Amino acid sequence: MNTRTDGLAGEEQAARFLTQQGYRLVARNVSAAGGEIDIVALDGHTLVFVEVKKRSSAAFGGPVAAVTATKQRRIARAATQYIKANSLKFDSIRFDVICILDGKLEHILNAFTPDRTTL
Repeated sequence: MNTRTDGLAGEEQAARFLTQQGYRLVARNVSAAGGEIDIVALDGHTLVFVEVKKRSSAAFGGPVAAVTATKQRRIARAATQYIKANSLKFDSIRFDVICILDGKLEHILNAFTPDRTTL
């Protein structure tokens, strides 16, 4: 399986998980402002931007290590553009990461908070 196909399978697994947890999926694979958001969902009245990282091993730090400060800034900028371009009703926003390592899924709520200069 190539990296892109493996990544899409991970995003599909994450989307199913979120749906099972009661999230309402709003969008997937959103590109904006030089960044990409894997999943946009609503958790009640909270708009959640989800980065999905799937790895087959923990070599090189595993999936969480791949969500670097640079990646976080790109996701935050894309989220800002997404909010400006869409009329969604929400009370707050959150940035989560779903890590899939060796088939095990871990959902990290509020994985990072972008600084105000990024948004």
